Amino acid sequence: MNDAAVSPFRAAFTFGPHAGAHRVAARAGISVFVPLVVLVLMDRTAWAPYAAFGAFTSLYGRRSGYAERTGMQAMAGLFLTGAVVLGTIIALLPGNAWWTVPGAAVVAITGQLVSTAFRWHPPGSIFLVFGITVCASIPGQAQLVPVAVVVTVVSAAFAILIGRVGALREPAQGRRAIVPTADIAVTLRDPVQRLTVLRLLVGILVAGAISTSFGGSHPSWAMVAVVATLTGPRRHTQIIRGAHRVIGTLAGVLVAWPLLETHPSPLVIVLLIMVLQMAAELLVGRNYAIALLAITPLALLMGQLSAPRSVGSVLTDRAVETALGAVIALTMLIPWRRLVRR
Repeated sequence: MNDAAVSPFRAAFTFGPHAGAHRVAARAGISVFVPLVVLVLMDRTAWAPYAAFGAFTSLYGRRSGYAERTGMQAMAGLFLTGAVVLGTIIALLPGNAWWTVPGAAVVAITGQLVSTAFRWHPPGSIFLVFGITVCASIPGQAQLVPVAVVVTVVSAAFAILIGRVGALREPAQGRRAIVPTADIAVTLRDPVQRLTVLRLLVGILVAGAISTSFGGSHPSWAMVAVVATLTGPRRHTQIIRGAHRVIGTLAGVLVAWPLLETHPSPLVIVLLIMVLQMAAELLVGRNYAIALLAITPLALLMGQLSAPRSVGSVLTDRAVETALGAVIALTMLIPWRRLVRR
């Protein structure tokens, strides 16, 4: 069936092929569990965001061979580290909440162009924007900058190592890392990419400004929702993602509620994060809305691990900020020029 003929509601109940998602889920689960459990045992849970974003390196190259995957993950890990460190530096600035908004916009645009030019999978800059915005919201301390570098790099390196484990059974496939060549200038000349970059710029600036102006405690979620919605090859796909982002997040908040209300210990939170990360990877390539039933509590538990907050306010913020960002992004997709011409 043609994608354009599928409504967002119907697509919410349509599953794609499994495509070996269990292997990606296993790699992702191990990659996030080990660094986090080490920090818990060291009593350094405040550093958990740096380890988590480094572990996101494992999510790249899920359909690639070992050599191509390693190259893609190494490049993605470098950019993830850059986003985390930039956010940690922004946290040191006076009025850092306002500096975060243009910082996120620049990272989103850069990530979109690089991921397209170098054919990253998953495409887009959602993890980069998530990284800079979350780390910019952590109370600024100069000594955290080198900590952010070391923890993120080590976590990313561990994720790359886990991604290479399968090569032990297939030595012929375990070649040196291959980084695809790319021409950024060609990507910049692509009218589709220009339009996507413009929409990302406007959407993030508007969402970030509105959330920050009204004192939102999690403007990062609004900006991430913009990126999540606008990541996609076609307008119809983006509309479906935006609708699914809202529907899935609202349902995911209900899943997260009992988990957060039990106030689990840090070690239990890490175990839940591993299980939810694996569930998310099993589902995200098949149905984005259903995957958010795992992604939403996963993100909330990560936040509670590093900086515990009132459960009620966190759940409300997640729902409201996500809806705000998705609605703004969907507004960017309205064919305004055609309407004005009519």
